[in-house]
Amino acid sequence: MSASTEAFLAMLAAERGAALNTLAAYRRDLEQAEEAIGDLSQADRDAVATLAGEWASLAPASVARKASALRQFFGFAVDEGWRQDDPSGALPAPRLRRPLPKVMGHDQIAALFERAEDEASSEDPKAVRLLALIELLYGSGLRATELVSLPLNAVPRDAPFLTVTGKGGTTRLVPVGGRALVAVGRWLALRPQTPTSRYLFPSGKAGHLSRVRLFQLLKDLAARAGLDPAAISPHVLRHAFATHLLEGGADLRVLQTLLGHADISTTQIYTHVDAARLVALVNSRHPLATRTTSD
Repeated sequence: MSASTEAFLAMLAAERGAALNTLAAYRRDLEQAEEAIGDLSQADRDAVATLAGEWASLAPASVARKASALRQFFGFAVDEGWRQDDPSGALPAPRLRRPLPKVMGHDQIAALFERAEDEASSEDPKAVRLLALIELLYGSGLRATELVSLPLNAVPRDAPFLTVTGKGGTTRLVPVGGRALVAVGRWLALRPQTPTSRYLFPSGKAGHLSRVRLFQLLKDLAARAGLDPAAISPHVLRHAFATHLLEGGADLRVLQTLLGHADISTTQIYTHVDAARLVALVNSRHPLATRTTSD
């Protein structure tokens, strides 16, 4: 990788607080582009235009991500004075339709939790840990990475809130319901006493439970609960948290804060699931709702 791209990644980490996963994705995208057209700080518009052919077999979302990484790099290169022109106009710009989130119904949530509670009744540490994990996923809407990396000191002592570090290193307070507090308390009583680990869900010598392992545990639980494992993931439980709060009348701005979204437009994707409630609200509360056409 060229020195210019390394400098760009260093800027993302230092000035924008980019997460490790984000930096890794940018690094891959920039390395692949450099393999195709050489040093990006020197590549001309014609060379950049050839990337559309390189990416022809990729999904539109992947092309959009790669193009976004390069646009940011070229903007940075111009700001740094490495080049006078910005060739990013030659990059493809696929139109993306934001996918609607998969949503679990209340009956599916009930089946999943019923199975988890039944297994945890044995006080088996792994079963109690899994119950605590899904209570926090669905009860607080945490991202998978946020959940597995929760430090022990994030657990509330005198207030029902978790201190969560989200994307870009931003910190937010997330309410924790009574059920989740009880489940976490049960897990803390059984949690291995590993003085080298500072995490709520430790794994290995000093690390924490991995995102991959969390996915596996949740899918295995879904199968045991008679649900389709392919339709369930930590992110689906986060979606269910958001959807069911909206159904219950939560304000979109409040939901934005709870989910840790930097932009309200990201949160607005959930409004589609609330269409039925809004129609019912208009039909029942509008001043003319009770009048017939013959009136």
